Amino acid sequence: MHSDVQDEQAMACCNKDLCKKESTCLEKCVYVSNPYLTTMKDDILYHFDLGTRTHDLPGMFGDVKFVCVGGSPWRMKSFAQYMNVVLGLGCATADIPDICAHTDRYSMYKVGPVLAISHGMGIPSISIMLHELIKLLCHAKCSDVVAFRIGTSGGIGVQPGTVVVTRVSVDPCFNPCLKQNVMGMTMSYPTALNECLAQEMLKCSKELNKFDTILGTTLCTSDFYEGQARLDGAFCHYTAEDKMNYLRCAYEAGVRNIEMESAAFAAMCNRSGLPGAVLCVTLLDRLQGDQICSSHEVLTEYQERPQMLVGRYIKKKFCNK
Repeated sequence: MHSDVQDEQAMACCNKDLCKKESTCLEKCVYVSNPYLTTMKDDILYHFDLGTRTHDLPGMFGDVKFVCVGGSPWRMKSFAQYMNVVLGLGCATADIPDICAHTDRYSMYKVGPVLAISHGMGIPSISIMLHELIKLLCHAKCSDVVAFRIGTSGGIGVQPGTVVVTRVSVDPCFNPCLKQNVMGMTMSYPTALNECLAQEMLKCSKELNKFDTILGTTLCTSDFYEGQARLDGAFCHYTAEDKMNYLRCAYEAGVRNIEMESAAFAAMCNRSGLPGAVLCVTLLDRLQGDQICSSHEVLTEYQERPQMLVGRYIKKKFCNK
């Protein structure tokens, strides 16, 4: 088990050198490290309501080249409709069917080579989804797939509306790893993201020239309130000064935003060989307060910014095929 983790860490460390081979850094097969899968007559992807015996997964998903995940079903349907227009495949009001309509856990939409999936809130929820997504891509025999997580976050020392492209996700102690308890043992997985893809996102932002996009470290927490040093939760055992000292330490460590899923996304992309990027728009500057006060219209416009960057990237790759 220890050697498996070392292999996965070595694979992730290779990502640091990917930009030296830019022509191949985004061309990888999805990697599944589970010998027991080959012994199963039917692999039931329970939370997707899909299975290898009940569905033709290669026929349904074999052409997928881009996967975009986000918290809410509404946001992912909106992204699918947006990509419908961007790729010239349909209109913005198209009623794209939810592939996972028979389950209430996640929603999944497919538009051409793009798969959009909701993952809920927090590491446990996105982790379950990613396990089944990675298996789905393998069963479908997909190759050269690129993955994105788009969402919202709290900024640290940046203007609201700024899109932060995550270079590395860190835990609340600012360690660049995801720690997971497996059968009483603590496993540690690296959480650096694909540098080439991050740079591509910055390039797309410069081409759009509509809002600020920066590279930064992302703090991933397991809680929205106390875990993010908020003063507005049901409980608070620390002072306002404690909060500000912690957030300033985070800023000095390179942290520019806080959210709740990036560590799991980064770790599982590394373990599976998926090039991945996390793009989260900031809804407020946590150094200035804890509660979001912008209007619904402003917040809606903010939330469209990450999908615009991903859409531009996909369109360029799609049109060059």
